[in-house]
Amino acid sequence: MNTPLPSRRRFLQQSSQALAAGLLGSSFAEEGGAKMPASETLVQQLYGSLDEGQRSAICLPWEDPLRLKVDNNWHIRPKRLRDVLKPDQQDIVRQIFDKLHSDEYKKEVWRQFDHDNQGDGGFASASVAIFGTPGSGKFEFVLTGRHCTRRCDGDSEAGTAFGGPIFYGHAAKSFNEKPDHEGNAYWFQAKRANELFQALDGKQRELALCDTSRDEEGNDTVKLTGKTRGLDGIPVADLTADQKGLVRGVLKDLLAPFRAEDATESMKYIEAGGFDNLHLAYYKNQDLGKDSVWDVWQVEGPNMVWFFRGEPHVHCWAHIKQTA
Repeated sequence: MNTPLPSRRRFLQQSSQALAAGLLGSSFAEEGGAKMPASETLVQQLYGSLDEGQRSAICLPWEDPLRLKVDNNWHIRPKRLRDVLKPDQQDIVRQIFDKLHSDEYKKEVWRQFDHDNQGDGGFASASVAIFGTPGSGKFEFVLTGRHCTRRCDGDSEAGTAFGGPIFYGHAAKSFNEKPDHEGNAYWFQAKRANELFQALDGKQRELALCDTSRDEEGNDTVKLTGKTRGLDGIPVADLTADQKGLVRGVLKDLLAPFRAEDATESMKYIEAGGFDNLHLAYYKNQDLGKDSVWDVWQVEGPNMVWFFRGEPHVHCWAHIKQTA
């Protein structure tokens, strides 16, 4: 799949306006008299189509610790889609994944996923797991592959955006991208974060700039601290009203690729944790090209972290929970 890049300006304007108005595209289906997001309804359909052998290969108890695992390149079950599911069932998985993303951005998500997984056989090289029992109790669907951990759960995992920590990324032209990250599906998010940095004054920049970022260590990468002070970077509380507006623009762009219900839930939890408690950090020791366009940065608060690592290519880790 080789979808041309949309106009960045047009996309950013549309997605930011739509998210601000709460109007990002959302698809729901009726299930048992209640409204269920389309992806979750499709998970129930997939689960009902599985034979005993397939269930043995991809279904696990709700309590299994694999359910909330996150990583940048992994397979949650040994058997790939091509090895365990029939073509029509693989198509259901495609639909589930597709509907986890906004109409405005899903073409770019597919471009990234197809590109990064082509060497392993494309979408059919991904793996899935279904935890619990869709339709009659708590359940969660997780899809993994290179640069992908996505999940949906119909709010079974209470108080957790996206159903748990997620990962996305892209190595557009090569493993070691150039400083402009040409063709990267997610670099637009870093551009917006760098626009915010340019709006900071000298003292604020000193506070925002840090040395070396966190390590990438699976779930530990997005471990939440619960702290409102002592986090890397500058507190949003120290910004002007205009600068805080730019922070909201960064958050909108981070959430723009995802379906409306996940974006809305994420912002609800972020606001509940205290918008002014968020911290912005940029990492000067990981600057590709030494051009002061910061490739590695993050937004962190007591109950959320969104870590954007653009060196040597883009890795993004996100975890957002309801406050305790």
